Amino acid sequence: MQTTYDSVDDLAAALRRAASAHDRHEKELGHPDPDWPDWYARHMVDERAGHEQHR
Repeated sequence: MQTTYDSVDDLAAALRRAASAHDRHEKELGHPDPDWPDWYARHMVDERAGHEQHR
C-alpha cells in the first residue's frame, strides 16, 4: 500500500500522533517495543487509509 503526505508538516504531525499512540502501546506492553519502526509504519499507513487503529 502506498501512503503519501501532503507536506513535511503533515508528515511531522503524523509522526507525532504515532509517537503518542506508541507511548500508550508501550505502557500497555510494560516494556520498550524493539519493533517500534514496524509499529509506527503500520500505524501511520492505517491512519492515512482511515482504518481503525490496530493497537
